[in-house]
Amino acid sequence: MARTIVDLKRNETATVKKIEGGYGLKRKLNNMGLRVGSRVKKVTSQFVRGPITVRTGGTQMAIGYGMAKKIIIEDK
Repeated sequence: MARTIVDLKRNETATVKKIEGGYGLKRKLNNMGLRVGSRVKKVTSQFVRGPITVRTGGTQMAIGYGMAKKIIIEDK
């Protein structure tokens, strides 16, 4: 089963493998710096399907739970 950003534990790092979504979602994430091949670190998450704060490169951002479920990761 594929792991997503939601499955990461706090302060865990992984590489973005695939983004499952339409053109609009991929474009929005790309503009925020989240793209296939980038390293992402989960900083915080809310208790029940709230926003998730991640860090990629020098940028820290909050993304919604639904968006995070569409970002497939691989551990490396």
